[in-house]
Amino acid sequence: MAMKKQASKSIKKGRPIKARIVSREPRTRQFSPRGTIGRPGYKVLKFEEIESIRLIDYMGLDQCEAAALMKVSQQTFSRVLRKARKAVAEALILGRIIKVAGGDYKVEKMV
Repeated sequence: MAMKKQASKSIKKGRPIKARIVSREPRTRQFSPRGTIGRPGYKVLKFEEIESIRLIDYMGLDQCEAAALMKVSQQTFSRVLRKARKAVAEALILGRIIKVAGGDYKVEKMV
C-alpha cells in the first residue's frame, strides 16, 4: 500500500506576533565603529528594539508606560528591551556594526 507523502509546510506554533507600535522609523539605519569597513560581523536591531531603547533609556519612561505606548504586555516589552540591550552590548564589546532593519512593527503617532 503506497503512502501519500505530504509536502512539508512551515507551520508556526503559538500565538501570532502582534505588530509593535513605534513612533517613527529611525533616521539612521546603521552605526559602525571607526575602522570597521569590510570587517565581518554585525548585529541587527529590529525597529521595535530601537524603539524600546528610545522609550526607556532616552525618554526615561518606566517599562509599564513604555509597554502601553507600544501596545504590548509588560512581559513582551521586557523581552524586546532585553534582546535590544544584549545586541547593543555585543556590538560595542566586539566592535561590530549595528544595522537597524525589519521587525513586526507599525508606525503610529504616540500620545
